Amino acid sequence: YIRGIESKLDQIPTDYPESAAFVAQIRSLVEAFDLDQYMKTLNALYRHDEIAQGRLGPGRIHHCMRLIGLAERTLERLCRRAASRVAFGKPVSEQTVTQERIAESRIMIEQARLLTLNAAHAMDTVGNKVAKTEIAMIKVAVPNMACQVIDWAIQAHGGGGTSNDFGLTAAYATARLLRLADGPDEVHRNQIARQELKKHSNK
Repeated sequence: YIRGIESKLDQIPTDYPESAAFVAQIRSLVEAFDLDQYMKTLNALYRHDEIAQGRLGPGRIHHCMRLIGLAERTLERLCRRAASRVAFGKPVSEQTVTQERIAESRIMIEQARLLTLNAAHAMDTVGNKVAKTEIAMIKVAVPNMACQVIDWAIQAHGGGGTSNDFGLTAAYATARLLRLADGPDEVHRNQIARQELKKHSNK
Protein backbone atom coordinates (compact mmCIF):
# COMPACT_ATOMS: atom_id res chain seq x y z
CA TYR A 1 0.00 0.00 0.00
CA ILE A 2 2.84 2.39 0.91
CA ARG A 3 4.77 1.50 -2.26
CA GLY A 4 1.62 2.19 -4.24
CA ILE A 5 1.39 5.67 -2.75
CA GLU A 6 5.05 6.35 -3.59
CA SER A 7 4.54 5.24 -7.21
CA LYS A 8 1.55 7.57 -7.52
CA LEU A 9 3.61 10.45 -6.13
CA ASP A 10 6.19 9.89 -8.88
CA GLN A 11 3.45 10.50 -11.44
CA ILE A 12 2.45 13.92 -10.06
CA PRO A 13 4.03 16.82 -11.99
CA THR A 14 6.15 19.07 -9.78
CA ASP A 15 6.52 21.95 -12.24
CA TYR A 16 4.55 24.27 -9.98
CA PRO A 17 5.59 25.21 -6.44
CA GLU A 18 2.22 24.15 -5.03
CA SER A 19 2.52 20.67 -6.57
CA ALA A 20 6.11 20.27 -5.40
CA ALA A 21 5.15 21.28 -1.85
CA PHE A 22 2.22 18.87 -1.85
CA VAL A 23 4.38 15.96 -3.06
CA ALA A 24 7.08 16.80 -0.50
CA GLN A 25 4.52 16.88 2.31
CA ILE A 26 3.04 13.51 1.34
CA ARG A 27 6.53 11.98 0.99
CA SER A 28 7.42 13.13 4.49
CA LEU A 29 4.25 11.52 5.86
CA VAL A 30 4.99 8.28 4.01
CA GLU A 31 8.58 8.21 5.28
CA ALA A 32 7.42 8.82 8.85
CA PHE A 33 4.88 6.01 8.65
CA ASP A 34 5.84 3.15 10.98
CA LEU A 35 4.38 -0.04 9.53
CA ASP A 36 5.38 -2.19 12.52
CA GLN A 37 3.66 0.15 14.94
CA TYR A 38 0.62 0.25 12.68
CA MET A 39 0.40 -3.57 12.69
CA LYS A 40 0.81 -3.70 16.47
CA THR A 41 -2.04 -1.24 16.84
CA LEU A 42 -4.25 -3.31 14.54
CA ASN A 43 -3.44 -6.50 16.44
CA ALA A 44 -4.33 -4.79 19.70
CA LEU A 45 -7.65 -3.67 18.25
CA TYR A 46 -8.44 -7.19 17.02
CA ARG A 47 -7.47 -8.54 20.43
CA HIS A 48 -9.96 -6.20 22.06
CA ASP A 49 -12.63 -7.48 19.72
CA GLU A 50 -11.67 -11.07 20.58
CA ILE A 51 -11.98 -10.30 24.29
CA ALA A 52 -15.35 -8.62 23.74
CA GLN A 53 -16.60 -11.62 21.75
CA GLY A 54 -15.36 -13.95 24.48
CA ARG A 55 -17.47 -12.13 27.05
CA LEU A 56 -20.67 -12.64 25.05
CA GLY A 57 -21.06 -16.27 26.18
CA PRO A 58 -20.94 -15.55 29.92
CA GLY A 59 -23.10 -12.47 29.33
CA ARG A 60 -25.78 -14.57 27.66
CA ILE A 61 -25.66 -17.06 30.52
CA HIS A 62 -26.17 -14.14 32.91
CA HIS A 63 -29.15 -12.84 30.90
CA CYS A 64 -30.76 -16.28 30.94
CA MET A 65 -30.21 -16.74 34.67
CA ARG A 66 -31.91 -13.41 35.33
CA LEU A 67 -34.83 -14.33 33.08
CA ILE A 68 -35.31 -17.68 34.81
CA GLY A 69 -35.48 -15.84 38.15
CA LEU A 70 -37.93 -13.37 36.64
CA ALA A 71 -40.10 -16.23 35.36
CA GLU A 72 -40.05 -17.83 38.83
CA ARG A 73 -41.30 -14.64 40.46
CA THR A 74 -43.91 -14.22 37.74
CA LEU A 75 -45.20 -17.76 38.22
CA GLU A 76 -45.56 -17.05 41.94
CA ARG A 77 -47.62 -13.94 41.13
CA LEU A 78 -49.71 -15.97 38.70
CA CYS A 79 -50.49 -18.61 41.35
CA ARG A 80 -51.32 -16.07 44.06
CA ARG A 81 -53.56 -14.06 41.74
CA ALA A 82 -55.33 -17.16 40.42
CA ALA A 83 -56.04 -18.32 43.97
CA SER A 84 -57.45 -14.95 45.09
CA ARG A 85 -59.43 -13.94 42.00
CA VAL A 86 -62.96 -15.25 41.49
CA ALA A 87 -64.59 -15.57 38.07
CA PHE A 88 -67.85 -17.31 37.19
CA GLY A 89 -68.44 -18.19 40.82
CA LYS A 90 -65.16 -19.95 41.63
CA PRO A 91 -61.47 -19.10 42.02
CA VAL A 92 -59.56 -18.73 38.77
CA SER A 93 -57.10 -21.33 40.10
CA GLU A 94 -59.84 -23.96 39.74
CA GLN A 95 -60.28 -23.21 36.04
CA THR A 96 -58.70 -25.98 33.98
CA VAL A 97 -57.07 -23.55 31.55
CA THR A 98 -55.34 -21.77 34.44
CA GLN A 99 -54.09 -25.03 35.91
CA GLU A 100 -52.77 -26.03 32.50
CA ARG A 101 -50.89 -22.73 32.17
CA ILE A 102 -49.40 -23.04 35.65
CA ALA A 103 -48.23 -26.58 34.88
CA GLU A 104 -46.79 -25.57 31.51
CA SER A 105 -45.02 -22.63 33.14
CA ARG A 106 -43.30 -24.90 35.66
CA ILE A 107 -42.28 -27.35 32.92
CA MET A 108 -40.90 -24.56 30.70
CA ILE A 109 -38.96 -22.94 33.55
CA GLU A 110 -37.31 -26.23 34.50
CA GLN A 111 -36.47 -26.99 30.86
CA ALA A 112 -34.88 -23.56 30.50
CA ARG A 113 -32.98 -23.97 33.77
CA LEU A 114 -31.46 -27.31 32.72
CA LEU A 115 -30.65 -26.04 29.23
CA THR A 116 -28.84 -23.06 30.76
CA LEU A 117 -26.98 -25.30 33.20
CA ASN A 118 -25.91 -27.49 30.29
CA ALA A 119 -24.63 -24.46 28.35
CA ALA A 120 -22.70 -23.20 31.39
CA HIS A 121 -21.15 -26.65 31.88
CA ALA A 122 -20.13 -26.79 28.22
CA MET A 123 -18.52 -23.36 28.47
CA ASP A 124 -16.54 -24.46 31.53
CA THR A 125 -15.37 -27.74 30.00
CA VAL A 126 -14.85 -27.06 26.27
CA GLY A 127 -14.87 -23.26 25.99
CA ASN A 128 -17.12 -20.65 24.41
CA LYS A 129 -16.33 -21.43 20.78
CA VAL A 130 -17.14 -25.13 21.03
CA ALA A 131 -20.22 -24.40 23.16
CA LYS A 132 -21.63 -21.82 20.73
CA THR A 133 -24.60 -24.01 19.80
CA GLU A 134 -25.57 -24.56 23.44
CA ILE A 135 -25.26 -20.82 24.08
CA ALA A 136 -27.38 -20.02 21.01
CA MET A 137 -30.07 -22.47 22.16
CA ILE A 138 -30.53 -20.83 25.56
CA LYS A 139 -30.51 -17.40 23.94
CA VAL A 140 -33.59 -18.48 21.96
CA ALA A 141 -35.34 -20.72 24.49
CA VAL A 142 -35.12 -18.73 27.72
CA PRO A 143 -36.45 -15.32 26.58
CA ASN A 144 -39.30 -17.04 24.73
CA MET A 145 -40.12 -19.05 27.85
CA ALA A 146 -40.12 -15.92 30.01
CA CYS A 147 -42.32 -14.02 27.56
CA GLN A 148 -44.87 -16.85 27.57
CA VAL A 149 -44.97 -17.21 31.36
CA ILE A 150 -45.34 -13.46 31.82
CA ASP A 151 -48.06 -13.31 29.18
CA TRP A 152 -50.07 -15.98 31.02
CA ALA A 153 -49.61 -14.07 34.28
CA ILE A 154 -50.89 -10.88 32.64
CA GLN A 155 -53.91 -12.82 31.41
CA ALA A 156 -54.64 -14.14 34.89
CA HIS A 157 -54.49 -10.59 36.31
CA GLY A 158 -57.02 -9.31 33.77
CA GLY A 159 -56.87 -5.61 32.96
CA GLY A 160 -54.70 -5.01 36.01
CA GLY A 161 -51.97 -7.08 34.42
CA THR A 162 -51.49 -4.43 31.75
CA SER A 163 -51.07 -1.66 34.33
CA ASN A 164 -47.95 -0.78 36.29
CA ASP A 165 -49.48 -2.05 39.56
CA PHE A 166 -48.17 -5.61 39.36
CA GLY A 167 -44.84 -5.12 37.56
CA LEU A 168 -45.81 -7.50 34.79
CA THR A 169 -45.58 -4.99 31.95
CA ALA A 170 -42.01 -4.10 32.97
CA ALA A 171 -41.19 -7.80 33.25
CA TYR A 172 -42.56 -8.47 29.77
CA ALA A 173 -40.63 -5.52 28.31
CA THR A 174 -37.42 -6.91 29.83
CA ALA A 175 -37.98 -10.43 28.51
CA ARG A 176 -39.04 -9.21 25.08
CA LEU A 177 -35.98 -6.98 24.81
CA LEU A 178 -33.70 -9.95 25.41
CA ARG A 179 -35.10 -11.62 22.30
CA LEU A 180 -33.26 -8.85 20.45
CA ALA A 181 -30.23 -8.07 22.63
CA ASP A 182 -27.00 -9.92 21.67
CA GLY A 183 -28.63 -10.86 18.39
CA PRO A 184 -32.27 -11.60 17.50
CA ASP A 185 -33.80 -15.06 17.71
CA GLU A 186 -33.54 -15.52 13.94
CA VAL A 187 -29.73 -15.16 13.97
CA HIS A 188 -29.32 -17.74 16.73
CA ARG A 189 -31.78 -20.15 15.10
CA ASN A 190 -29.83 -19.89 11.85
CA GLN A 191 -26.62 -20.69 13.71
CA ILE A 192 -28.19 -23.70 15.44
CA ALA A 193 -29.57 -24.97 12.11
CA ARG A 194 -26.20 -24.58 10.36
CA GLN A 195 -24.48 -26.58 13.09
CA GLU A 196 -27.14 -29.30 12.89
CA LEU A 197 -26.90 -29.49 9.10
CA LYS A 198 -23.12 -29.65 9.35
CA LYS A 199 -23.33 -32.63 11.73
CA HIS A 200 -25.36 -34.65 9.21
CA SER A 201 -23.82 -33.42 5.95
CA ASN A 202 -21.49 -36.42 5.53
CA LYS A 203 -24.06 -39.09 6.37
